[in-house]
Formats: sequence, C-alpha cells, structure tokens
Amino acid sequence: MNSLGRVAIVTGAGSGVGRAATLALLRDGYSVALAGRRIETLEASIGEAEEHSERAIAVATDVGSPESVGELFARTREAFGGRLDVLFNNAGSGSPPVNMEDLTFEQWMSVVNANLTGTFLCTQEAIRIMKDQDPMGGRIINNGSISAYVPRPNSAPYTATKHGVMGLTKATSLDGRKYNIACSQIDIGNAATDMSAPMERGILQPTGDIRPEPRFDVEHVAEQVVYIANLPLDTNIQFMTIMATKMPYIGRG
Repeated sequence: MNSLGRVAIVTGAGSGVGRAATLALLRDGYSVALAGRRIETLEASIGEAEEHSERAIAVATDVGSPESVGELFARTREAFGGRLDVLFNNAGSGSPPVNMEDLTFEQWMSVVNANLTGTFLCTQEAIRIMKDQDPMGGRIINNGSISAYVPRPNSAPYTATKHGVMGLTKATSLDGRKYNIACSQIDIGNAATDMSAPMERGILQPTGDIRPEPRFDVEHVAEQVVYIANLPLDTNIQFMTIMATKMPYIGRG
C-alpha cells in the first residue's frame, strides 16, 4: 500500500462509533487500520467504505493482550509504510447491569482489560512509533464517555475504567509533550448506535424508574473525531463532550 498520506488506527472499528469514525477518516483521505475482536465485522466496516476501501486493512485484535496489540501495530506499519499519525482508542465494553456486589471477578477484569488496559497498551505502542518517526509526533484520541465524569446505576466497572481513561489521557498529554504527541479525549453521551438502542425503550435511572432517553446521530461524533485528528500538533482539544442535548446529565435530569 501507498506509504504517503496520513495513517490512523481505530480500535473497536467493527461497529458503532468506531465504524462511523473509521469511515469518516477514510473519506477524509486517511489510510486506516481497523482493529476489533471479530474480523467479519471489521470487513463489513471496510465494505461500507466503497471506493476508499483500498486504504483500509482489518486486523483481528484483543486490545487487552500485549501480543495482539503488538501485532496490530506491526501490521499497520507494514501496510502503510511505517508511519502513524492518529490513534483512536475506541474499543471498550461494559458489564451486566447488576448490583455491584453481584459482579464476578471475571466480569470486572473483562471490562478493565478492554477499556483501560487496552487503551494503555495501544497508547504505549503508538508512542513508540510516533517518537521515532520523521517528522516526530502524532495524535492520540481516547473515547472517554460521560461515565468518565458521572456513573449510571449498576455500572461500577465501566465507570471506574472510564475515570481511569481520563487519568491516562492527562498523563499521555503530559508525557507526550517531549515527543510532539497530542492526546485528546472525546466524551460521548447517547450516540445512536446498536449498543444504545435500549435507551429509546427505557433505561434505569438513579431514581429507580425506567425512562427513555434521547439519542443523536453518531455521524456527529465521527465528524468531531476527524476534526480533532486534523488539528495541527501545536493545538489540542483536551476534552470534548458531545451528547444528546436533553439526556440526563446536566443536573442529572
């Protein structure tokens, strides 16, 4: 593949926010490595790229595994000439919405590995590439979520890991300065994806009742990912919150 042009990696690229961001980056001229657990969903995302699909590769990846993440970045460098301009740490998962005391250790660790360890491992690999390329530097964008600030009921693993992602975003921003690496976080509330579909039917509120919540078009998230990705490296949006205007967040109502 052509080594010229901008190169991005998107994790969790097989559906939802990851798929939308991948397609937007491809339309903007990026070459993109799509990472996710299931190769068939990654290939489906590439299929939607139509004429831009020749600038995309799919790499089945477990972001919680150092070996798997290492293979993702090695294959990206091989396919696109060794450069990496943007990493979108989007992969993540949640746990069953049960009382905290009923969560299993395995459920806890599954979320920690996907949301927090995966973000760290991918960030680490990205820094190793970005600090040694010419010109030096790049941009890392983390998917934080509204849960990086406030919890939903019965969401301890997801909330804890997203708070951890916020800390990792700040640490990466600081430690990346010497390498001209910028790190941003986009916090998303109720983007319309398959994962958020139950919100329209009704979802548990802190008051104990079930209420439907508004959603918004996921394409608006993808547009902002591209906007952040294309900023010059001397400029950074540290945190961006994009959400359904009337979702229960501000004032918790």
